[in-house]
Amino acid sequence: TGEVQLPVGSAYRRCIESEVGNERSYYSRFITPPPGVGQANTLGIAMRRASLGESKGACVILAGPGRINHEYSTIAGVRESVHDILMNLKEIVLATNLSAAQEAHIPIIGPRKVVARDIVPPPSVKVTRPAQHVVTITRKIHLSTELRIERGYGYRGRSMMEFQKGSFPLDAVSMPVQNANYSIHRLESHGGGIMKEMLLLEIRTNGSLAPREAIYEASRNSVNLSSPSPRNSLDESIYGKG
Repeated sequence: TGEVQLPVGSAYRRCIESEVGNERSYYSRFITPPPGVGQANTLGIAMRRASLGESKGACVILAGPGRINHEYSTIAGVRESVHDILMNLKEIVLATNLSAAQEAHIPIIGPRKVVARDIVPPPSVKVTRPAQHVVTITRKIHLSTELRIERGYGYRGRSMMEFQKGSFPLDAVSMPVQNANYSIHRLESHGGGIMKEMLLLEIRTNGSLAPREAIYEASRNSVNLSSPSPRNSLDESIYGKG
């Protein structure tokens, strides 16, 4: 647990709690005073929705085990079915700053258990859960699987237009923020009136994106959505135009 300062002038002044549970869980809690009484709920709703829906994540969108007719096939010397392998590949958490599709592969020589750290990604891609199980090879065989990685928003169903013999499209689950909640704390005067509101926002991510980065991205997207000149609007508000 520690305190992380955000850039001066950003929507969320400071992080009051931060925790790394494991490879699957990064948690932080942020506090900010809204501009005026009565605006905390509006700001909280906007930031929660932007955090959950507008944070970009990377995932495997296409896998090619090679010479396989359909995803319910079995491969000699492989414990899992092709379908099971594809489901395991969907669970792999990746991080990249590039939106363009990128290629990776898994060179496999059995017998052995294959995990995410065995993926050979391009330099711009990082595997954030290296121990994620992929497949178990039970014989001395060579199996190479080609992967396509893409960065995007939310959930996109797989496109069967990309299906080719030996290559299988996957549902794209690009949702690095797993949970976002907010609460409002009010300070009242002796007369019962509300003097001040404090907004607390809690963010939990899957490890590919730090909660601090998710907050910054959500703030930028929210500002750009309502700005007549969206480009770099949040950056200018934080760092100035110079």
